[in-house]
This record gives sequence, structure tokens and C-alpha cells, in this order.
Amino acid sequence: MEANKPTTTICTVVSIDHTNLYYTVCSICEKTLPDPTTTATSSTRCNHCTGSTSKRLFRVLMSVATDTNVFVVVLFDRAARVLFGCSAQDLFDFTNIHPFCGETASKILEGEMLRVTLSNPRNGNAQHQRVVSVVPLRSGFRSVMDSLTELYRVRSDH
Repeated sequence: MEANKPTTTICTVVSIDHTNLYYTVCSICEKTLPDPTTTATSSTRCNHCTGSTSKRLFRVLMSVATDTNVFVVVLFDRAARVLFGCSAQDLFDFTNIHPFCGETASKILEGEMLRVTLSNPRNGNAQHQRVVSVVPLRSGFRSVMDSLTELYRVRSDH
């Protein structure tokens, strides 16, 4: 792939890191904040924005296979919402009620064929290509949340 030119490819989902699907940001400036579920402090306020709250966004590490290669990509919020069919906060809330749904979500997506557009990371510290757009190729594709709500027999309010 050229340095700054996105490329589009067809791939199959091999696996998803279901242990860390989202991160916490300031609701105003979207700077990353400490996750209140993993820190000793319950403070999730931004040091830069007065009156801000926190929100969760998707950051999904996904292993994909093309016809020539297997590699890890990262899906951030916009692309991940296509596959998950909900916000990161909705999935987080669902996970609090159904603790194993992250692992189930990974299994739901395994084997899905996707058309993805990849770009190189903008951050010099980043390790993986970013998925800037994703299109499921299966005509009967259902989002992860649709599948989870059916599997757990829950009414969906998202």
C-alpha cells in the first residue's frame, strides 16, 4: 500500500480481540480518558474541558485474511458500528448484563467476508492499519447486536 493512499480489499474475519472492544474519551474533545472499570479512581473527567462527561467508542482489533496474507487491523467507532449495529456504550451495557457476549460477538463475526478500505495509521506509534470503511458481503448479514439480542432473547432498544 502506498504511504497515504487507502486501499480496498476483500477479506475474511479470522478473529476479534473480544477482551478490549472500546475505550473511554471526553464527550467534548474526544481525548482518551482512563477507563473507570480498570482504574482505581472513578474519575473520568477531562482535564481540559469544563463540564465534560465521558463516553465509550469502539476500538476493535480484528485479524483478517486476504487471498495472500493474514494480518491485524483496527476498527474505530464509525467502521465498527457497521458490524456491531450499535454504539460502544450500548454493547458495554449489554455486556454488563450478559458477561460472555463479547466472546460470542467474536464468534458471530468469525468467517464473515468483508470489503474493507484500509489506511495507514496517522499516529507514528500505531501498529495496525485502520479500517476506514467496511461492507459486509453476505446478503443475509445481520449486525452483532441483532444476533446477540436474538441469541439472548432480549428486546432490542437501540
